[in-house]
Amino acid sequence: MTQQAGPATSTGARALLAAFCVLVAATQVLWLTFSPVTDQAAGALGVGTGAIANLAAVNPLLFVLLATAAGRWLERALVPALATGAALTAAGAVVRALGTGSYPVVLAGQVVLSAGQPLVLGATTVVAVRYAAPAGRTAAIAAASAAQFVGILVAALVAAPVVDAVGLRGLLRAEAVAVAVVAAVTVVLLRRVPPRSVPAAAAAAPARLGRDRLLVLFAVVLFVGVGVFNAVATWLDPVLGALGRPGTAGPLIAGMTVAGIAGAAVLPAWAAARDRRRAVLLAAAAVTVGGFALAAVLPPGPAGAALLVVLPLVGFVLLAGLPVVLEWAELHVGADRAARATSLLLLAGNAGGVVLVLAVEVAGGQPRPTLLLLAALGLPAAAAAWLLPRRGQSS
Repeated sequence: MTQQAGPATSTGARALLAAFCVLVAATQVLWLTFSPVTDQAAGALGVGTGAIANLAAVNPLLFVLLATAAGRWLERALVPALATGAALTAAGAVVRALGTGSYPVVLAGQVVLSAGQPLVLGATTVVAVRYAAPAGRTAAIAAASAAQFVGILVAALVAAPVVDAVGLRGLLRAEAVAVAVVAAVTVVLLRRVPPRSVPAAAAAAPARLGRDRLLVLFAVVLFVGVGVFNAVATWLDPVLGALGRPGTAGPLIAGMTVAGIAGAAVLPAWAAARDRRRAVLLAAAAVTVGGFALAAVLPPGPAGAALLVVLPLVGFVLLAGLPVVLEWAELHVGADRAARATSLLLLAGNAGGVVLVLAVEVAGGQPRPTLLLLAALGLPAAAAAWLLPRRGQSS
């Protein structure tokens, strides 16, 4: 499917796209609110740390359960579906803020906002298609994808200082106010800005997207990409500690995420302009496999130093894979089925984020086995990327 020429993106549409990106980031901040302040949250709510971990686990669980249905609704009725997602996100944040001393109330709020996330994230490509000019769609998809990583970074960096300053109650109330404003702006703009007409579906895409060979390959790429990123974030601290660099995991993960945001902002547009999407995905897999394999075979001192270079480089190419895949999938299936394809692909990424973290657990945080396993886990993504067509326009 090729993009058709059309009028430029209007000012109202630009405002809507910006609000949507902020809303996407907000979903990630709300998801990970408690992870950086587990001990403080456990004390404030009178529960154990395991119960606090369950607050974050609610989000991927509901995404798995609701992603497919959310994608279908977004395709049939984008504005009501996305407005509902925004409203649920804000409502969940408000519920949490009203029950800052009660774990059941906070859990209920987490369930409500988690129910809204599939409707927000699943709209990533279809919002770009319906509101951005054809020439700007790749950039819009990249911006919304990068917003996920921005939200993760904000949650990791901001939660602890805010809790130290104003407590958990202050953090939850500040989040509720901010998210309510963002959601309200998004809903108002959705009602006021008319969407563009939707092109017909690509003839090459099967009616059942789950049987589409190209989407299956995309799913493998995201399963591995998101999974490797989550596994690194989970197991990097013990690995670096054993390599003689304790206390450096947090800043290095932040650096990896910042590099990923930069990659997501730059590489998708470059790949789309030159029709080199496959090359970017191959490079991401190759850097992941090669970088971790190199660090695994080095002695402890050089291995720790190598990771200081490898991880930002891996982040730069690995996280850029998400917008590249989502944009290519929309090109393949057509705009009228983009939401369902996006939801299925994000579902694969969420599954990888859980499965690969558990898979790496068998290495016990020991440097060489962990790094070798991370390299090996990148091989399926390399194989899937290799099997993709050389040119996106021919898919």
